[in-house]
Amino acid sequence: MNESTMNATSMTFVDQRVERERPARGRVGMFGLIAAEAAIFSIFVVAYLFYIGKNLTGPMPREVLSVPIFYTICLLSSSLTIQLAVRALRRGNVRVFGDWWLVTIALGAAFMLGTATEWNRLIYHEGLTISTNLFGTTYYSLVGLHAFHVIVGLMSLSIVMALKLLGNVKAEHVERVDVLSLYWHFVDAVWVVVFTVVYVIGR
Repeated sequence: MNESTMNATSMTFVDQRVERERPARGRVGMFGLIAAEAAIFSIFVVAYLFYIGKNLTGPMPREVLSVPIFYTICLLSSSLTIQLAVRALRRGNVRVFGDWWLVTIALGAAFMLGTATEWNRLIYHEGLTISTNLFGTTYYSLVGLHAFHVIVGLMSLSIVMALKLLGNVKAEHVERVDVLSLYWHFVDAVWVVVFTVVYVIGR
């Protein structure tokens, strides 16, 4: 083997190694999106904390808010189920993946049902709207922003579920599914912050 051939072989090995060590573009993009969304949520959280206790008129948070413990458990549990789904797909078990993925969607939908029920009570029974007072404005803005992200996540999960039912999801797609799961974990993590700010500190 001459020197030029050896150099070409060495370069090939180096290129392959660099390619393996390079982060997946989808994962990098998702982390970038999460960073941007985290910055937006930070602004809303800071605004909520700043205006706590500055209402001139009622109702006050402690008078109308009920702690959504059950629906919080549903949402946080969905982080576990989506991880189990990704693990199943990584092992090539598409059927089990579909089962856990569907459970994740159901838990997310249950959380949104809880949010809709709470908003219905607050608006039509407690008289709290986004224009009622500072609390109403900051509450609906922060919780609504999170609810919007949950809806986007549910739509994405549902698309994957539809593709699975059509037989278009296979083990080789696990990295794409895993990237989507990162977004869902982010949504769950943000709710921990929102829950703490609104239902613990804010009351």
